Amino acid sequence: MTQAGLDAARLSVDNLEKIIPLVSAEQWEAPSACDGWRVIDVVAHLAALATEAVAPPKPDPSWPKNRERYHDLRVDERRGWSHAEVLAEWHRSAPLQLKLLEAGQDKEIADDPIEVTGLGTYPRHLLANTMAFNVFCHLRNDMLAPDGPLPFTLPEPTAREVGPAVEFMIAGIPQMQGPELTATVTEPLVLDLTGPGASTVTVMPTRPGEGRMTIRPGAHGTTRISSTALDFIKWGTTRKPWRDYCSVAGDAAAAARFLDVLNIV
Repeated sequence: MTQAGLDAARLSVDNLEKIIPLVSAEQWEAPSACDGWRVIDVVAHLAALATEAVAPPKPDPSWPKNRERYHDLRVDERRGWSHAEVLAEWHRSAPLQLKLLEAGQDKEIADDPIEVTGLGTYPRHLLANTMAFNVFCHLRNDMLAPDGPLPFTLPEPTAREVGPAVEFMIAGIPQMQGPELTATVTEPLVLDLTGPGASTVTVMPTRPGEGRMTIRPGAHGTTRISSTALDFIKWGTTRKPWRDYCSVAGDAAAAARFLDVLNIV
């Protein structure tokens, strides 16, 4: 189970709630570190995710297949909203999403496979980690300084926040990008993440009869990619260049082929 994911989601939501009252009207309009989005658009994105979690819309074949472009669509739908309207949606839907995620930890349904459009299929209990990841990543990297425009601070991230976010990211590696990423993995690649949220896993190449790479816990190869777990959230989402944060031991070319394509949404 991922009760830790639910705890992390609640913690990051609480942190966002601490920041919201500090933001001025001018600061809501400032460009965030998420390309093309204002600070208020980042909250609109999180609010849209929360609303769709509790009231899934009827699928529309005209929606973009690319998940990032789909997120842009939902943000664009809210660009004409006032700051108050965006914040009202967040305050209305986020608590409902947390309640839904709490219910998803029930052992009777926790392992049910749930498809997240454009991102893959995950056990229901792991959906809590998606909220933990989204709120943590956008708040810490896109809204707050030094990369975002808001000059406010929060306590240093701990394993309680970072670990569940990283767990979701790792679960998404084999699923989010499909054949283009799978094709880059020609030998086992050890991903060694240190510090708060530390984790060591191995990205395994596709075996005969399998359609995609797999992830194995622990180290099972000679090529090792090392970074802090906190930095992984930055470079694994292509917010920062992986070369600025990673050290590679072993087959550097094999690691680079994978890292140059990796883009966790």
